[in-house]
Parts: sequence; structure tokens; C-alpha cells
Amino acid sequence: MSNSEPSNEEVGERIDRLEMRLTFQDDTIETLNQTITAQWREIDALKRQIARLVEQLEDAQSNAEGPRNEPPPHY
Repeated sequence: MSNSEPSNEEVGERIDRLEMRLTFQDDTIETLNQTITAQWREIDALKRQIARLVEQLEDAQSNAEGPRNEPPPHY
């Protein structure tokens, strides 16, 4: 065997390091996936809340007393 070829021990160590990196990356991906899923749920809930508030505001404006979009009396 020439000096340029890695030994079986070196190959085994490289494989071990790669497996550890893969495990870490899998854990990171799963954590990111859970975070993104939670954020989408929160975004959906906030969108629904905004829609309800817009509807309430429109109802309040349509039920408001007094003239709308008219200039004040001093004009």
C-alpha cells in the first residue's frame, strides 16, 4: 500500500465523523422544521385575528353617527 492511500483506521474515523455530522444535521433540520411549522400556525392565527379586527372596524365605521367624508362646517 502506498503512502497516499488512507489506512482502514483513517477511513473508519472519517466515516464516524461524517455519521456524526449527518446526525447533527438531521437534528438541526428537524428543529428548523418544527420552528417553521409553529411560525406558520402563528401567522395563520394572526391573519384570522386581523381579518376579524378589520371586520369589526368596518362595522363600527358603518354604525358611527354623524356625517362621513364631509368637510367641517367652517369650509
